[in-house]
Amino acid sequence: MSSRLARTSAITVVALCSTLLVLPSFSASGSTVKAPRLHEIQGSERISPLAGKQVSDVPGVVTAVRGFGKARGFWLQDPKPDSDPATSEGVFVYTGEKTPDVKVEDSVRVSGEVSEFYPGGKDVGGQSVTQLTGAKWTVKSRGERLPKAAALNADRVPDKYAPKGGENGDIEGLKLRPEENALDLYESLEGMRTQLKNAPVTGPTTEFGELWVTADPEENPTPRGGTLYGDYDEQNGARVKVSSLLDLKEHPFPDANVGDALSGTTAGPLDYDNFGGYTVRATAMGELKDNKLKREKTRKQRKDQLAVATYNVENLSPASDAAKFDRLAEGLVENLASPDVVALEEVQDNSGPDDDGTVAADKTLDQLTAAIKKAGGPAYEWRQISPEDKADGGQPGGNIRVAFLYNPKRVSFTDRKGGDATSPVKVEDDGGAPKLSANPGRVTPQDAAWKETRKPLAGEFTFRGRQVFVVANHFSSKGGDAPMEGRIQPPERASEKQRVEQAKLVNAFAKEVQSVDSKAAVIAAGDFNDFPFSPSLDAVRAGKALTSPMEKLPAGEHYGYVFSGNSQVLDHVLTSKGTGAVEYDIVHINAEFHDQASDHDPTVIRLNR
Repeated sequence: MSSRLARTSAITVVALCSTLLVLPSFSASGSTVKAPRLHEIQGSERISPLAGKQVSDVPGVVTAVRGFGKARGFWLQDPKPDSDPATSEGVFVYTGEKTPDVKVEDSVRVSGEVSEFYPGGKDVGGQSVTQLTGAKWTVKSRGERLPKAAALNADRVPDKYAPKGGENGDIEGLKLRPEENALDLYESLEGMRTQLKNAPVTGPTTEFGELWVTADPEENPTPRGGTLYGDYDEQNGARVKVSSLLDLKEHPFPDANVGDALSGTTAGPLDYDNFGGYTVRATAMGELKDNKLKREKTRKQRKDQLAVATYNVENLSPASDAAKFDRLAEGLVENLASPDVVALEEVQDNSGPDDDGTVAADKTLDQLTAAIKKAGGPAYEWRQISPEDKADGGQPGGNIRVAFLYNPKRVSFTDRKGGDATSPVKVEDDGGAPKLSANPGRVTPQDAAWKETRKPLAGEFTFRGRQVFVVANHFSSKGGDAPMEGRIQPPERASEKQRVEQAKLVNAFAKEVQSVDSKAAVIAAGDFNDFPFSPSLDAVRAGKALTSPMEKLPAGEHYGYVFSGNSQVLDHVLTSKGTGAVEYDIVHINAEFHDQASDHDPTVIRLNR
């Protein structure tokens, strides 16, 4: 770095003769490339043609500074772009944990190494960020006009999301076609100033200080202001994440819900990270327009109707805040109208995330049922089977499992001995009526399909003299899948194979019950961790053993989970023919809101006696 005197001198000289300054095209001298323009560093593909090379005297204007965290640095943009829309005019200059001594609107010359950084590591499947590392720079002048921000809007963002990858699905070696593919457009703007105007919020503010907006409000909208993910080919490319480079003490990050908007202009350099991909790092944040999104309430079931719900309570344990128990209880009583049976997912053991060998969850469930009663709900009883320690996946030490709540004043539950972590429940023929060998009992718990994931729990209930079989499910997660915005296109869904095998087992269990009584009421409920159009759900429904009454809802209401700005379905309630017609309601109380009791919305069905 030059001294303060030298920097001052350089600023003075260049400021006086800036109109006479001519910047040459780059030329190679030994292992160093001299004076390349930023579009020459970026190139027209995802990987820089100069990756691994030293460059010197790269000209540009500082458009933003990140002076916090372990990835500090500044964004540099060339105010004199070329005519190729595929080549970005910006780049990030990485300075590590050192805050760079530059300011926005500084004109600088930078030297360093061109590198490709993969946020989260290359193995996670994301794209890379072209950057300059080991950098040194000289400030030539200050107070320069910033390059005009590229507008992100419906006219500019292509409808098609991604190009089809080449060998092994990789898109890194393909020429960018920003007029054809949304991911190519964003990559062609990497490191450059971008802006959105009056941007609708499609993903609520997270605990990490980020939210999702859309550049196209007409792209698959939900009735409540979200963006519907309705198929593998409807990725909704106009979505983009927003985080802040502003001083959060002076400019607090907005607490936004789906359906709100950032009015005015939100602008900043376009970056990429491994938690959602392309991100506007805001140097100007639009003002939050609160559109007063309301939490939904379902109606009370009639006396002759059985209400069955599913609710993922997101790592609930005695270690959770008391407020979380109260919020969950309020939701079950006020918003879900106290269902008769509730299939719970992500119930942790009594010690929560402490990895101490505890597997019992009686304290967790007692605390939840007490909170429900305090909130004015019924005196629920609960049933569950504790897993073997560290055998069912989830947060290490938490031993998450599925469980049942039920209202004994409305339904009865006949306990039978024999249910444990490893013994499979069997369907017996009791004089022409199906009967579970253990109640509750686990479905094929030792099958390889359930390795390191939650085992389904089958329960036999009686409502006004009618048998009803409910299977609580929590299929394996999508961990290990290639990200939607990653470099493998179409993305590989490696985790899907295990869920398909799990789905076959649940389907077989439903068929087993129906083989004894074709009119048996069988309900499979829970977090299936997959979409209604997925092979996993196809396997659950195979042979029409179970169907999805959700299909009768308007398409725009098919969601109960929001991920990366996409409203989607992971939780399902499927029913057998013998269940009869049901009312289906996804009750939106969590997923669209920044203040969540869980990241899932519950679902409730009502069936007639």
